[in-house]
Amino acid sequence: MRRRKSGLAIMAAAVAAAMTAVIITNPVSVQAVDAPACAVGYQVDQWSNGFVAQVKVTNNSAPIDGWTLTWTFAGDQRVTSGWSADVTQSGKVVTARNQAFNRGIATGASVQFGFQGTFQGVNETPVDFTLNGVRCNDTNPPTTTTTTTTTTMTTTSQEPPPGCPSGAFCDGFENQTGTTPAGDWSLTFPNCQGTGTATVDSSTARSGSKSIRVNGRAGYCNHVFLATPRKTTGSSLYTRFYVRHTTALPEAHVTFAAMKDTADGGKDLRMGGQNRALQWNRESDDATLPEQSPNGVAQSTPLAVDRWTCVEFGITGSELRTWVNGTEVPGLRVDGVSTPDVDAQWLRRSGWKPALTDLRLGWESYGSGDDTLWFDDVVMAASRVGCS
Repeated sequence: MRRRKSGLAIMAAAVAAAMTAVIITNPVSVQAVDAPACAVGYQVDQWSNGFVAQVKVTNNSAPIDGWTLTWTFAGDQRVTSGWSADVTQSGKVVTARNQAFNRGIATGASVQFGFQGTFQGVNETPVDFTLNGVRCNDTNPPTTTTTTTTTTMTTTSQEPPPGCPSGAFCDGFENQTGTTPAGDWSLTFPNCQGTGTATVDSSTARSGSKSIRVNGRAGYCNHVFLATPRKTTGSSLYTRFYVRHTTALPEAHVTFAAMKDTADGGKDLRMGGQNRALQWNRESDDATLPEQSPNGVAQSTPLAVDRWTCVEFGITGSELRTWVNGTEVPGLRVDGVSTPDVDAQWLRRSGWKPALTDLRLGWESYGSGDDTLWFDDVVMAASRVGCS
């Protein structure tokens, strides 16, 4: 049995262990196939209950400025440290993000990073790598059935977005057929219609091939949202969506998700940002969560730019909880016990118990600054969904 290595010896072994490496490659096919948009090589050097992995990411599409690679472990692997990337894990899902020195990947170029981990049982090689939401090592070979006179192309049926539990409403927007959202969704322009737009986008997606793009414009009249009725019943509502945007949250108040609360005079419960961090806002009295004090804002978190972020919230009775990339945000919680700088302002009005009737994703700005946002893989369920 090999003893656990440490420090530089582990990193050296990850590069030199070619004889014991497990490498992901594209299978050989007799059919003509397209080159994958990205390719991932995954080399492992392991010992009893421990391993190091060296990951090589090759970009075969347009140049990339800022990247996020995700994959899912099949077993009980746990990341303990990493280098040349910020490697984090939520459940079985691992996310590796660029560091400042390697954020750019030109067409045909590669970046490498590594990490150390532990495992129990079998240390299986991941197979579902995605780079900035695009599946890697996927050549999409055509599937054909040939008869004596014709060749028939076969297609697969639409699949729900990742992380869709039984009985939940799930939408990755793959069934949208035009540029104007339709079906379960409709456009709404609160107060007045300005220059903000929301369209189906086939060039950027977290999974599949489509998402919703929102061109958010500054100023009160430019509000635009994509709306769907609430798709769950009962007292609990858990919602998960992925969002990607181009501009950091500003000092001024903005909103990118809203829900009509019939228990609060039909006013909105709003999620967005202020003081450059995520916040909740109650339209009826402008109460914020957390309070906009330095200590309150410090207990929230910014919304990362130029990468997909998993945002979850759960409302059960009068309790509100919020998670970002699988981690609960302490400043975005109402639990019935007044906490200074967090929910003390929120709970000054007793009896808050929302009755929400819809979900709207889009943009409201009450100050200066535009933003471009994409939304994908939306889930509404009666229990927490998680990121996947």
